[in-house]
Amino acid sequence: MQSYQKLDVWQMGIENSVGIYTLTKQLPKEELFGLTNQIRRAANSIPINVAEGYGRNNRKEYVQFVGIAYGSCCEVETLLILCDRLYKLDVTREMELTTRVGAMLWKLRESLRTS
Repeated sequence: MQSYQKLDVWQMGIENSVGIYTLTKQLPKEELFGLTNQIRRAANSIPINVAEGYGRNNRKEYVQFVGIAYGSCCEVETLLILCDRLYKLDVTREMELTTRVGAMLWKLRESLRTS
């Protein structure tokens, strides 16, 4: 059985989380318990839910957790837009990566539903 750590979507989710941490270091200290915390938690939720769903060893639960990861991906995209609009941060790389992860999650969820 392959490990969840070998899944491209999980690896890219980890890369995305690391990028989000780097980006949020540029936010003002007043955002530490607001925007910074929220976007980090949402970004971390993506690979965490992929791993947890995989570990459940139940297709229905896996689909559910991948869906949760996809929802977190949408949350990250929205929070990145806020980082850009409120603080003029360059979120291009993180937005592209988050969008790619979202597309991968969508495909994974659909493939799990139909097989």
